[in-house]
Amino acid sequence: MFERVKVDNVSAMQTVAIPVEATLDDGRTLRGKFLVPQGRTVVEVLNGGAQFLEFEPYGGERTLLAKSSLKSVKPVNVPGNSQLSRRVNEVDTFDPYAVLGLRAASSFDEVKAAYHRLAKIYHPDRYSMAELPPEVREYLAASVRRLNAAFSALEVPHQVVRKATAERAEAVYESRPRT
Repeated sequence: MFERVKVDNVSAMQTVAIPVEATLDDGRTLRGKFLVPQGRTVVEVLNGGAQFLEFEPYGGERTLLAKSSLKSVKPVNVPGNSQLSRRVNEVDTFDPYAVLGLRAASSFDEVKAAYHRLAKIYHPDRYSMAELPPEVREYLAASVRRLNAAFSALEVPHQVVRKATAERAEAVYESRPRT
């Protein structure tokens, strides 16, 4: 039977880039991203059994850093809880086109394509294995709700126009066949 939470092939797992500032034993400070398996935190990876960490400096190539050479690791650019909740509560400025990242004169095909693209990014199943803080999960859930509301707001007028067009295309009068 298929188990959703079981990982059979660790090498095929996707990685998540965590922006960090790492200080080495020799005093150098490196800025870049640790690449950790999806569903694991930087702390778990640092305390794990591996001797090296995958690191990608900004503007550089991926390298492996020895854990023994690290003096400190500081996550950077992680939004605080107040910033996340402020973005979630921005209901007064709801513009469906802005939520979908489109201009107001966009066609419905563009609206549909943007909705599908963003829905794939924010879909809850994509983050089911990740251990995220509660405020990040709330933000993602609120983003999905805003996307759905924006698409619904733009889909209803399109459905009305499509229904009216279909009604106009129907024959008004049909003669009965002669017998």
